[in-house]
Formats: sequence, structure tokens, C-alpha cells
Amino acid sequence: MTKVHVNASRSYDIIIGSGLLDNAGEYISAAIPSRHVCVVTDDNVDPLYSALVLDSLSASGFSTEKFVFPHGEASKCHKTLIELYDFLAEKGFTRSDALIALGGGVVGDLTGFAAASYMRGIGFVQIPTTVLAQTDSSVGGKTAVDIAGGKNLVGAFYQPQLVLCDTDTLKSLTPEFFADGMAEVVKYGMIKSAELFELLSTEDIHANIEDIIARCVSIKAQVVENDEREKGERMLLNFGHTLGHAIEKYYNYTGITHGYAVAIGMSVFTHIAERRGMCTSGTAEKLDSLLTKCRLPLTTEAPMDVLFRNSLGDKKRLSSGMNIVICSEIGSSHVEKLSIEEYEKFLKD
Repeated sequence: MTKVHVNASRSYDIIIGSGLLDNAGEYISAAIPSRHVCVVTDDNVDPLYSALVLDSLSASGFSTEKFVFPHGEASKCHKTLIELYDFLAEKGFTRSDALIALGGGVVGDLTGFAAASYMRGIGFVQIPTTVLAQTDSSVGGKTAVDIAGGKNLVGAFYQPQLVLCDTDTLKSLTPEFFADGMAEVVKYGMIKSAELFELLSTEDIHANIEDIIARCVSIKAQVVENDEREKGERMLLNFGHTLGHAIEKYYNYTGITHGYAVAIGMSVFTHIAERRGMCTSGTAEKLDSLLTKCRLPLTTEAPMDVLFRNSLGDKKRLSSGMNIVICSEIGSSHVEKLSIEEYEKFLKD
């Protein structure tokens, strides 16, 4: 078992290991004062892990409720959010109670925003069950829902009180969903750790998964501590996401997963950057080789002019232009501030 501590506006532990769900109640009891909790999950995860978590919570003295919504990015919307608010009000939840997000990134994002906004803030615990959620979205306090104008445009920074990453839950993932999460893992190697990138490229990923998750979480924890509100260094975590979100929007958030879209975004930006002399020769080839090892795509059929327009609705856009993340070499990254005209030319290069 590995523990990573985050010192942000709220300090908390991220616990990584096998079999953590068996004792989830004990870990959560030690982390939060609340004794009335609602486990929020989706209809994919519910039959797999809800009973185990609820039994453990009950054994630790918690009074529990459960809210289940349809899986998928389409559910990360105001309709589901309002349904959750109404459920909490109906069950008598107060400011002294807490929500527990059990699932992947969609569950964590939506539950976190509900916790941040219901009665102006209640307790919140993350139990991520996917590679993407364990390595990235459950850590750092970003919570949000999507609107028609774009992904994650309505949200809040709201840190959890505990994150439990049970690596056993990853065994239930299909190869496609495991690969989806690996895009975020590759991202951490590209932006901050040549050592992690080398491990991913040369070693068996499944055999080293706890170490890999711990490395990613440690990187993100340090970035969040340095820049919780995404005014500087935390922008680096958006590598691949500007174009990735535009691709997701093109497919209406149903035709491609987040990780697949981010992988394409990383590859496309790196190839353009290398052609422009903005990164070391050979970087794109090494990135593509690792993405291929992780069973991730490199290209999209979406027209670049449409992706450009979709990018302009991304939250990384400024009134004066666009921030994009470039890796000058593996393990080193920086933010490029481009005008809209420069960004359009960059994409069409």
C-alpha cells in the first residue's frame, strides 16, 4: 500500500493498494466526521462494488444511501445533477453529511460538483475505479458538469477529504477502458517525468500498476500544491486536452472516449511542434510508439477546421487568445500563449 499526502486548500491522503474496498468504511471513518453518507455511482459500477462499499460503511457505523445514474459522459449534465440534489434533499442530507463518489471520472466530476454546491459545500470522498480516475481526475479538486457549449464549463475547485484507489477494481476494466486511462498516464511522463515515460515504454504496465499510479498521483499532488487554481503550472496537466476536448465535442461525447481523444491531441500537437522546431527531434516518434503500445489512437478523421472552432469553446481559451501545452522534450513541458490567429495557423500546419 502507498500513501500520498496532498497539501492544498484542504489537506488529504490518497491511498493506493490492493483490497482497499474491503475496509473502505474504516478508512473513510478516520478521514471524515460525517456519519450519514450517500454513495453516488453509475449503472456499470453499481453491481460490481456498491454492495461491498455499503457493507463496509455500515459495519463502521455509517447510515447510508445510494444514488445510481446511467453511465457515460452524456450523464455528466445538469439534469443528473439536479436529480442528485433532489435525492439528497428528499433523504434529509445536511451540511454535516457527505457524498462518496464510487466510479470513474464522470462519477467523480459530477459527485464532486454536487458536494461543492449542495448547501454550499458538504463532505466528499473519492473512490475511483478506473485508470483515468485513479491517476488523474480523482486528485486535485477539479469538479464539473458539461453544457452544450463545451466540456467541464460549469464547475468548482473542491478538494476531497480522502481518495481510495483500490487497484483490484482495474481488473474489471475491458482492455479498451484500461487503454483509455493510460492516455493520462502517458501525459504525466511527457510533461514531468522522463523516468515514468521510460518505465511505461520498457516494462510491463499491468505488473507495475501500483507504482505507476503512485508516480502519477505524486506528480499531480505536487502540481496542485504549487498551483491549485490553475493559474500557472497546473495548466501543464492540459497537455493533449485542448484538441482532445474538441475531438470529443465533434463526436458528441459518445463516439470516442476521453482518453482516446487526449492521446490524439498529444500526438497531433507534438508532431506539429516538432515540425516547427518547438521540441526535440524524435519526440513525436517516441510518443507515438508508447501510445501504440498502450493501444491508443494517433489520428482522427475529424476536419481540422471544425476542431479549431470547437477548441474556441474550451475553458483554456483566454479573451486574448489560447493557452496550449507543448513538450519541448520527454519529461519537460511549457505553456505557449497564442493569439487566435496563431492558434489556427498552428493547427493547420
